[in-house]
Amino acid sequence: MKVYLDNAATTRLDSEVADAMKEVMDRVYGNPSSVHGFGREARTVIDRARKKTAEILNASPSEIFFTSGGTEANNMVLRKSVADLGVKRIITTPVEHHAVLHTAEELAQMGLIQLDLVELDSNGHVNYVHLNQLLAKGDKTLVSLMHANNEIGTKMNLEMAASICKEHNALFHSDAVQTMGHHKFNLSGTHLNFTNCAAHKFHGPKGTGFCYIKSDVRLQPLITGGAQERNMRAGTENIYGIVGLSKALEIADREFEKESTYIRGLKNYMVAQLKDSVPGIEFNGDISDDSLYTVLNVCFPETPDSDMLLFKLDIEGISVSGGSACSSGSNVGSHVIRHFRGNTERPSIRFSFSKYNTKEELDYTLSVLKKLFVPEIA
Repeated sequence: MKVYLDNAATTRLDSEVADAMKEVMDRVYGNPSSVHGFGREARTVIDRARKKTAEILNASPSEIFFTSGGTEANNMVLRKSVADLGVKRIITTPVEHHAVLHTAEELAQMGLIQLDLVELDSNGHVNYVHLNQLLAKGDKTLVSLMHANNEIGTKMNLEMAASICKEHNALFHSDAVQTMGHHKFNLSGTHLNFTNCAAHKFHGPKGTGFCYIKSDVRLQPLITGGAQERNMRAGTENIYGIVGLSKALEIADREFEKESTYIRGLKNYMVAQLKDSVPGIEFNGDISDDSLYTVLNVCFPETPDSDMLLFKLDIEGISVSGGSACSSGSNVGSHVIRHFRGNTERPSIRFSFSKYNTKEELDYTLSVLKKLFVPEIA
């Protein structure tokens, strides 16, 4: 049996998305910057996708800038806020995605900003009292807090963080790569200056995303050499990817109630069965109904070959992750788990679910885990 439980890394392309992309691939091949009919047709396709995306998020189409994904959008916001908006300090957390954390650290090492890290509780929740204290002093600040952690699934209270940032006149950026398509956003109704998206996290294509920049903020482009994306991102637009992103977000919005309920049911079932089946397990992060329903991070008991757990599951046809897929090849472990547990020898596994997973797949996964961790079953 083959079981894919690594949906936080990437998701299977929805067939409806593939059909929408193929239609454009077959029919629309003009350059959107060309003034002739073929180019105007391509431009119209992009404009429709931008309008639909903005409508779903309650934003203005002029606030949506298509990018290659979430990493580019994060870099655009952090680097250009410092270069163009006079930001002298960035406040973030030690468990952000490396697209934010490494970028902020680099800016600090270059002497361009002061970097402050807000405190977290044991489940990864932001200490809002500490955030308020940090913002009570210092230079112009950008606060960058991910909406939900990609490894442990703990969600931030977006409205509370936004309110604190607004009170202190701080710019607010939230990396929403894991929650876009899995949360109902009202961008116009939130004090959120920047957020982002990667289409492949909600059954869209890889290599496509967007950066949301609130209309009262003016950044210069990170990538130069052309006037595309209203002078914000040089380079011919990825028309097929943009169409796929818009269609995937449309499907996610349309099916949100049904799919979120179904996926959360899978997660809760996995939690209950693990508690009953594997003695000594613990969970990393928040596993309540306020957490991200697609992600479950489990800390298993230490065994003589704990470092082989991912490999053993893969041999059994089960695809999971030990951390962020963006750094899994670096062999340094998860900086998120290390922050909360130190250099423990206990293995932590991220199971991440989608609408395509089934209870039968979870039962198979649980049976394999029982054999690995319950000696009498082996």
